[in-house]
Amino acid sequence: MTFLERTIQRAKSSIKTIVLPESEDIRTLKAASTVLKEGIADIILIGDKEQIKKKAEGLYIPENKILEINKFAKMDEYANALYQLRKEKGVTLEAAYKLLQNPLYFAVMMVKMADADGMVAGAVNATSDTLRPALQILKTAKGTKIVSAFFIMCVPDCEYGAKGVFAYGDSGLVENPDADQLSEIAISTAKSFKLLVEEEPVVAMLSYSTYGSAKSELTDKVIQATKLAKEKAPDLMLDGELQVDAAIVKEIGQKKAPGSKVAGKANVMIFPNLDSGNISYKITQRLAKAEAYGPLLQGIAKPVNDLSRGCSAEDIVGVIAITAVQAQSV
Repeated sequence: MTFLERTIQRAKSSIKTIVLPESEDIRTLKAASTVLKEGIADIILIGDKEQIKKKAEGLYIPENKILEINKFAKMDEYANALYQLRKEKGVTLEAAYKLLQNPLYFAVMMVKMADADGMVAGAVNATSDTLRPALQILKTAKGTKIVSAFFIMCVPDCEYGAKGVFAYGDSGLVENPDADQLSEIAISTAKSFKLLVEEEPVVAMLSYSTYGSAKSELTDKVIQATKLAKEKAPDLMLDGELQVDAAIVKEIGQKKAPGSKVAGKANVMIFPNLDSGNISYKITQRLAKAEAYGPLLQGIAKPVNDLSRGCSAEDIVGVIAITAVQAQSV
């Protein structure tokens, strides 16, 4: 059974409600139709009913799954709640009503008010636009210092990682984390991997150097991040700094990092900055024909996940299933 098949099976075991604010996008509508038909999750589409019905002709989207903001019965309750959350930042009640006309803000408020269990967006909107309302309204999860992003990468016919499944972090959000932030990203990504993949995380702190084969400010950051992560999570199987080949290939790992419990076995790849992380996930996706699910967000109080604007309807189905599984653990 593939990662996606297992995730869909888990999502079906306890149905969660996922809100989709990008109803103008045909990929979102196709994904919603598939999710509803297959019973993966319950769906709320935010948008104009007539426009959605016209665009979604031939798709399975019952009318009661569409919510029109201007006809929402609890708008006063939502606006007051948003005002209370944001008034110290200068948001007036009038401004709260206006913000809720934005489907992204409205969708996040649905999650906040427990009318939905999670949100998926990003097929149309940039990551910053998707993330901003989530941070302002839901805020960070208890005990979390930083919100970050990761991808689940499923590489076909691959002997490495967890039978070809990896977590790549951060490959979508934090541009240039310092050593402490990098250690937090490593710990969060390991937890996300265990939740979603149901395998023990083996974390490689990646660099262009292995065990001091090169020395610079860049390698020093990864070495320090490794030290901090080990102090914060002593039971986590984590090591660095490691080059990618030393991290995933047993023979090379034994040669370059003798004695390492991680070298040659890594399934969680932690990149030193967004350049390396984002480039790596796209290379893996295109050249290895890997399935890439994400950028998935971690560290937010409730599940909100981003999509690549180049995603397919099938990708959206996968992220909805992942979000539903995340919601089961909240």
